Amino acid sequence: MMHGTENQNEQGDRTLHAPKGSAPRATGSEADAPLLRLVGIDKSFPGVHALKNVSLDVYAGEVHVILGQNGAGKSTLIKTLYGAYAADRGYIEIEGRRVAVARPADASALGIAVIFQEFSLIPYLDIAQNIFLGREAAFSRFGLVDSAAMHAAARTILDDLGLDYDTHAYAADLGVAQQQMVEIAKALSQNARVLVMDEPTAAISERESDRLFQTIARLTEKRVAIVYISHRMKEVQMLGDRITILRDGAVVTSVLRDQKSQAEMVGAMIGRPSGSQLARTPRPPGEPVLLARDVNTAKLSDISIEILAGEVVGLAGLVGSGRTEVVRALFGADPIASGEIALFGSRAPATLDRRVRAGMALLPEDRKREGLALPLDVRDNATVASLWRSFASGWFSPAKAERDTRGLIAQLGIAAHGTRQNVHTLSGGNQQKVVLAKWLAAGAKLFLLDEPTRGVDVGAKAEIYRLIDQLVDGGAGVVVISSELPELVQLCDRAYVMRDHRIVGHLAGDQLTERAILELAVHQ
Repeated sequence: MMHGTENQNEQGDRTLHAPKGSAPRATGSEADAPLLRLVGIDKSFPGVHALKNVSLDVYAGEVHVILGQNGAGKSTLIKTLYGAYAADRGYIEIEGRRVAVARPADASALGIAVIFQEFSLIPYLDIAQNIFLGREAAFSRFGLVDSAAMHAAARTILDDLGLDYDTHAYAADLGVAQQQMVEIAKALSQNARVLVMDEPTAAISERESDRLFQTIARLTEKRVAIVYISHRMKEVQMLGDRITILRDGAVVTSVLRDQKSQAEMVGAMIGRPSGSQLARTPRPPGEPVLLARDVNTAKLSDISIEILAGEVVGLAGLVGSGRTEVVRALFGADPIASGEIALFGSRAPATLDRRVRAGMALLPEDRKREGLALPLDVRDNATVASLWRSFASGWFSPAKAERDTRGLIAQLGIAAHGTRQNVHTLSGGNQQKVVLAKWLAAGAKLFLLDEPTRGVDVGAKAEIYRLIDQLVDGGAGVVVISSELPELVQLCDRAYVMRDHRIVGHLAGDQLTERAILELAVHQ
């Protein structure tokens, strides 16, 4: 979301602030040697050829963007570069010298740092301890860690990012956006020569994104090479000096920033010309599936919302405005202090379990921590919310669970080797589909979707949009929280806008525009 000092175009779309001198930076030429070179990288797992002869050059002082759908090989490539995986064939060079990267410690010693999309913070260590984890010796005096010096160093890094965080706060007490920024601070503290960023803005606010972009500009001026993975095309076109597109584990093309249009890049990613992601036909709404009146919680004030069958309703606002708190209260995950909630024409059951049985579903913002059981397989995750419905006798039938899961995999187009594949090995988009499968199996008719397309690629987004359209075609009511304004405008029939943990506006029809959302969402 955008703050009041940012520019808007005539449609109210956000204008990203390109770092000074970013268009375009000088990139590698025949006379320059790449700082980092990957040559003929090949990697296979049982049943999957993840990387196929991948080669790319990264030059000092440039932002090299890697694009590709989920499952295209981006994560495997990063893990190979960082030493988490060993390549079957191929090699890595730093400044023309072939190097061995057999483990993450080797990568760190070579000046390669990675900010992974999935957080690696230790929940009950504080921010300073997380930033310098494994490097405490730098603050050692007489065999003891100088905690004050460590916190002062952490404070300096956070100040450079413009972050007013308490360095003594535990990681477990931070929100998703704050955790992401601490991950960035942790990587920057290592003085990396090559910094890999995997979807760094997926869970942070617009203001924090702008701070990140400014940091990237400072790093490139210091000749740090940035490998940047993002599905946000505006970021790609604003930041990227060179863009490499992967599809099915192979490099499709590698071009300079202005050599391909957005439509051409999307087409290269999905293997066909890109068109409209979703062309929804407005339909007459049905009866109310949810009615909330004057709901108050420890954080929310006077929340009143109505959701009808057969419509998609957006919940818009800045990060921290209270959007997630609303859906958690409606779902029964957070207690309400006062107010009324009706579900399908009757008073909503008091417990979360009974609301699920009544037909309510929540796809949480943090799918890995709250939406999935990562150590379990696709079948267990897809059937866990519907055991009461599918096995009413109390006897579990593995054969029935297998049939049901195969049907859900086919219905949602989940790219999995089978029902027993662990969900943690799936791409982000396919993990999101497994969460949806869980609720479809439970017979849900009201879906609360919190950032359903966060961290998924263009192709997976289009598939999720189509799934939402199928849900409302089937008479379900859908609530969508999204930080991407074009997504809300394109997807929703109407939207509620939040600010300071209360609803400040309702937009429908021609009034539902990006500009109108922003005017309501930002502080006046």
